[in-house]
Amino acid sequence: MKRFSLITGMVLSSFFARAQATQAPAYPLITHNPYFSIWSFSDKLNESTTHHWTGKDQSLLGLIKVDDTIYRFMGKEAVEYKTVLAAADEKNYTCKFTETDPGNGWDNSEFNDNDWKIGTAPFSDDKTVAKTVWTSRELWVRRTFTINDLNFNKLTLKLHHDDEAEVYLNGEKISEQSGANGDLQYIALSPAAISKLKKGENVLALHCTNTGGGAWLDAGFADEIKPTDRTALEMAKQTSVTLNATQTIYKFKCGSADLQVTFTSPLLMNDLSVLSRPVSYISYKVKSNDGKSHNVKVFFSASTDVARNTPQQAITTQQYTSGTLSILKAGTVEQPILQKKGDDLRIDWGYMYVAVPKTAQAMQYVSSSKGAVSSFFNNDSKSTAKEGTNLVLNTVIPFGTVGTTNVEKFVELGYDDITPVQYFHANLKPWWQTAQTKTIEQLLAKAAVEYPVVLQKCAAFNASMYKDALKAGGDKYAKLCVLAYRQSISAHILVKSPQGETLFLSKENFSNGSINTVDVTYPSAPLFLLYNPKLMEGMLNGIFYFSESGKFAHDFAAHDLGTYPLANGQTYGEGMPVEESGNMLALTAAIVRANGNNPAYAKKHWKILTTWTNYLVKEGLDPANQLCTDDFAGHLARNANLSAKAIVGIGCYAHLADLLGQKDVAAKYKAIAKGMVTKWMQMADAGDHYSLVFDKKDTWSQKYNIVWDKILGLNLFPQSVYDREIKYYLTKQNEFGLPLDSRKTYTKSDWIIWTATLAKDKADFEALANPVYKYAMETPTHVPLSDWHETTNGKQVGFQARSVVGGYFIKVLQQKWAGK
Repeated sequence: MKRFSLITGMVLSSFFARAQATQAPAYPLITHNPYFSIWSFSDKLNESTTHHWTGKDQSLLGLIKVDDTIYRFMGKEAVEYKTVLAAADEKNYTCKFTETDPGNGWDNSEFNDNDWKIGTAPFSDDKTVAKTVWTSRELWVRRTFTINDLNFNKLTLKLHHDDEAEVYLNGEKISEQSGANGDLQYIALSPAAISKLKKGENVLALHCTNTGGGAWLDAGFADEIKPTDRTALEMAKQTSVTLNATQTIYKFKCGSADLQVTFTSPLLMNDLSVLSRPVSYISYKVKSNDGKSHNVKVFFSASTDVARNTPQQAITTQQYTSGTLSILKAGTVEQPILQKKGDDLRIDWGYMYVAVPKTAQAMQYVSSSKGAVSSFFNNDSKSTAKEGTNLVLNTVIPFGTVGTTNVEKFVELGYDDITPVQYFHANLKPWWQTAQTKTIEQLLAKAAVEYPVVLQKCAAFNASMYKDALKAGGDKYAKLCVLAYRQSISAHILVKSPQGETLFLSKENFSNGSINTVDVTYPSAPLFLLYNPKLMEGMLNGIFYFSESGKFAHDFAAHDLGTYPLANGQTYGEGMPVEESGNMLALTAAIVRANGNNPAYAKKHWKILTTWTNYLVKEGLDPANQLCTDDFAGHLARNANLSAKAIVGIGCYAHLADLLGQKDVAAKYKAIAKGMVTKWMQMADAGDHYSLVFDKKDTWSQKYNIVWDKILGLNLFPQSVYDREIKYYLTKQNEFGLPLDSRKTYTKSDWIIWTATLAKDKADFEALANPVYKYAMETPTHVPLSDWHETTNGKQVGFQARSVVGGYFIKVLQQKWAGK
């Protein structure tokens, strides 16, 4: 029987390891933190250049040579551009501008702009980076330039606009762009547009309208360099891709050899020493598929874009050995540590590393991006550059003669960020840096030695996580959890405060770049409550410190700690007092529950929790006009879902008081919360549902905030509230999910899963959750999973790569805490 049980367990583990996700909007390859995060945005690994989650190129290129034939299995050769007319990222330029409507003809070459002002680009409202400050609604710019050579391969417009932009060349409109694009981007031009360019003097004219938020305008022209003709380079045929919690696994047919490439980012939350390592493995398994033996080499090329923010930043490289490893290292010459903050940024300090065991007998060298593939074709492994602006780190791994048995080798891709964040003006060191492990070389060596053990641990966790999610919500739900796992964790950085407390700080990706935003922590929480409550504490500790230190002198909780990577105090323009206070109370109660109902964490922060609770008692039942976590939807007064959050927060405080033995306090606040529920039900009553806004029966909204009442067993809202809402939601669904509320057809997928968890039977849960899976599989927007999408067509509305998809795990959490 013991042997039968063992065999059965092995079979089940193998099944759960295989039965994982096989499709995603984008595919995680290297995922550790907001700066070290590389993805494939295409279903086939060799269809596109790999990217940072922001969308900027961070090219990883993979080739395999089987006998005399070379196949590309990963990435594409990066597109290179030649400057035709420099934008401000390359050199300062002056132009004429006005902020008053110049009337018709302003875009023509002959227009008289003598009375316009002279300014230097870029134009922006951000005084720290603008060469000319622009704070008005509209801006008109004219830039005169001379060009003598009209021979182009593929001329592009290089444009950074915030917001709406119209671009004219010699009086003809050549481009019109909506919204804000966040950075200089290359925009293809039609032949008709290119034909407007003439030898001699030209005028580039731009009109930009700032519709709200930031403002920016900068432009130039660049010619896409014609790629080298590689008729001898063949495409490997991708036969499958599988995603599990910690890995993305690709399989290819490369002529007479089969290749498996596995990207492992070992984000194991039960082992913070492994979780905190900024080191991923790229493993290669090769075998013959025709019964014959073949000579095989694998080529891996990593762009030094991984270590810089913009392509103009100069890079320095180093090739060396350390102990048992052969290493390539690269970073910017400048090393501007913690000098930039914001959303659409890549790290430009610290160093990237490509390491390979000496036993692999690999050849490592540095080349230009353009020369990388040629070097492999020509068997030339000499470094051709040490410093420059377009360098790649190349590693050639010989597999020797390969037969029908798999031969496996791996490389490590790592990053030493030296000083990852600043915390109330103290620069913090990486978590992994200890008295025992002081250098990145030691860390890379440790990761290499532990490679087989770490992969075994990853395989075991992948299987168990999928099994738990499958049991909780079904196959489609389990696949959503797989897609969410690495994305959610890697939107954080793990460090220790100067006081020695754990800090697990999120970046509000593809939003405003805030660090440790409470209403991002709140939806992310279920994943971390499940697998390591200490990380959950690390998501709250900084917010508690901010208030308890007196630095945030308000009777409600802060929104954030700053703008990533500077956690020096709230930078968001206004608070969300009911939202964040309710979040902190609910999450503290959840931590206590995750710790086996040990109230020590709540006791430590009891004074400020009491202050926040009393604020909710005063202001929470019928909230004033304010923002909530769904701030993109705008201010809203009398928000029934926000009121429900306040009620649950007060109920959580009562529950915690009871655990602390404060029975009178518990009874008092439990009675307050129950009384508020009665009033809530009256004010929100809309007949067959409860309204979005009190006393407006023609509105509705998802009441996802009451899920903690159910999960924590607070027994505040009667079952009839849950039942009425679920029944109504099932009548309001669109093809790709349940809208957030009656105002728009867009939704938040994390909230849908929370709302679905309110359902008391599996069929209703799946009816609400399965359209989210359909969205993830069919969205036309190929970016790291967006949590804000349109329910009518599955398109991304905004947001991507955010930690909030950790909220998908709430059904697993609910089932675990219910003992199911």
